[in-house]
Amino acid sequence: MDIKSSEKFFSYLENLHNKYSELSTQLSDPDVTNDRKKFASLSKELSNLSPLEDNYQKYFLLKKQLEESLDILSNTDDPEMKGLAEEDIENLETEMIVIENDIKLLMVSDISEDKRNVFLEIRAGAGGNEASLFASDLLRMYSRISERKGWKHEIISTNYSGIGGIKEITTYIKGSNVNKYLKFESGVHRVQRVPQTESSGRIHTSTVTVAVLPEVDDVEIEINAKDIRIDTYRASGAGGQHVNKTESAIRITHAPSGIVVSCQDESSQHKNKDKAMKVLKSRLYDFEHEKQQDDIANDRRSQVGKGDRSEKIRTYNFPQNRVTDHRITGKNYGIESTMDGNLEKLIKDLEEMNSKKLLEERFKEIAG
Repeated sequence: MDIKSSEKFFSYLENLHNKYSELSTQLSDPDVTNDRKKFASLSKELSNLSPLEDNYQKYFLLKKQLEESLDILSNTDDPEMKGLAEEDIENLETEMIVIENDIKLLMVSDISEDKRNVFLEIRAGAGGNEASLFASDLLRMYSRISERKGWKHEIISTNYSGIGGIKEITTYIKGSNVNKYLKFESGVHRVQRVPQTESSGRIHTSTVTVAVLPEVDDVEIEINAKDIRIDTYRASGAGGQHVNKTESAIRITHAPSGIVVSCQDESSQHKNKDKAMKVLKSRLYDFEHEKQQDDIANDRRSQVGKGDRSEKIRTYNFPQNRVTDHRITGKNYGIESTMDGNLEKLIKDLEEMNSKKLLEERFKEIAG
């Protein structure tokens, strides 16, 4: 980083430091502590800035020590002192580069968002029965990821196809940094393979849509009771058969957004309603976030980041034994390993590409 860029970088850090101090002061204000929604919002912002503040303090100290060593170097004729100063300068600059890299990654991450649990929605798209069978395969893939990570994976609502596949399913995944790992999965997943029902051996192409919805707290999304309609109906199982005789299943319609959520997997109507409301809040949060992103940066929206759900993000080519993520250039991944939930390398590559793209945008802002 050149001197001019370094100065702008440090100036940017100072602004973040001032913001951190300002938020700390605000959170001690009784008017803020008594406002649950505002307190939660400011606490989240402070939590995100906290790691940056820690690194700013380290960077500030190293910068001060570097200035002192440079001063000694330019104001002494003693060869021994010059040698020591030069050694200090080299060590300090190396330490500063390490912290700069840590800070850059923190600048484009949202820790509180990464920590969220998620609702995962999988829907069969084009391809009929084959699409529903691949939706089942993706469910297994995400279940295997949850097992590997030690996450809790709970089914909220399911709608089966006639041959045992899945038309659509909503699951709840809880654990450490779930959203950080799964946030790149939103989008259209395409499969190319010979269906089990195809006798001639022709390769079919089908699609499945995945949506990853971060779980939100009650204070983050408020729903007016007048804006929703709640319907009850009998829950049904695979193939459409009724699994109970009571109307325990719940369907909630949010009129302003047109979002419809259903939950039927609990035998209790109350539990189904509670789960459906949680899904609705997450979908509304996601809906508002998408709208905000469109308004703020419609012309330079990150291809990775949230992921446009109308866009094909990944192809699973079984005959050629490869998985291709269309957001990553020049790399393929093995089918068996991927379908068994081993997405570590793929996710790492997506994270690196996303961070690089966001950093480029952020430093354009700093330089501008």
